[in-house]
Amino acid sequence: MWSIISAAGWPIWPLIFGSVVALAIVLERVWALRKKDLIPENLVADVCKTLPQFKDRQNIARLESHSALGSLMAAGLSAFYKNEDIETAMQDKSVGIQNALEKHLDVLSMIASAAPLMGLLGTVIGMIEIFAVQGSGAQTPEAIAAGIAVALYNTAFGLIVAIPALVAYRLFRIRINGLLEDMGNSLKPFEDLLKQHTNSCKAG
Repeated sequence: MWSIISAAGWPIWPLIFGSVVALAIVLERVWALRKKDLIPENLVADVCKTLPQFKDRQNIARLESHSALGSLMAAGLSAFYKNEDIETAMQDKSVGIQNALEKHLDVLSMIASAAPLMGLLGTVIGMIEIFAVQGSGAQTPEAIAAGIAVALYNTAFGLIVAIPALVAYRLFRIRINGLLEDMGNSLKPFEDLLKQHTNSCKAG
């Protein structure tokens, strides 16, 4: 393996670096996008049962730090007790949560897009070096064929990096969309309860 890397030349090193970064992002996002930590079971029901306790801002702060779902509910509660627009507050918070869920995905997408081009660049540079050798007897056909094979290692490695990175990026996007949808569905009882209390206060 080391001999292949050495023969492929310097263009392969950015690809190796990109593969390490892509792997680190994949592992970090797999850990960060665990549903049980982002959308804990029974959290909405527990908050709805103890709604008056969240007049205390410390309880809202604890809820906000609890999970992504908790931070959305905390935004709604904070707006509710300040007589502000609940829906707007929760929508603003949801934008921040979505950005947090999508953290580093732009880098992963860039690696998936750039890796094939980096591999192609390595191949072109390698072939230029092969055919730039002066003298008719400097290279045998066998040596030229071996050199071309080495140059193509860059293209192959670029695809090896790009394909898994692209698949991981698309799977993470699907995962995030699913999490956001589940979060919105989980919040419906909570939103309905806040609306009922708001309407009661206005009627009173």
